[in-house]
Amino acid sequence: MFSIREIVSHALSAGYLTIDAENRLRKLLQSCCEPEDLTSFIALQLAAMDGIVKQESRERAHFPCAR
Repeated sequence: MFSIREIVSHALSAGYLTIDAENRLRKLLQSCCEPEDLTSFIALQLAAMDGIVKQESRERAHFPCAR
């Protein structure tokens, strides 16, 4: 099982967040988190808002036929 920080680190280095990773994050965020996990998650959110990290789920929403 991956930690929030590991998932965020991979997404930031790849510049891409998969649907699977997004679902894992949702599940992990439902349990107790360490402050460092929340800080990492916020960094990921900011990177996504700035366009540094692309989200597979958002790409599919815009282009449902593309794979």
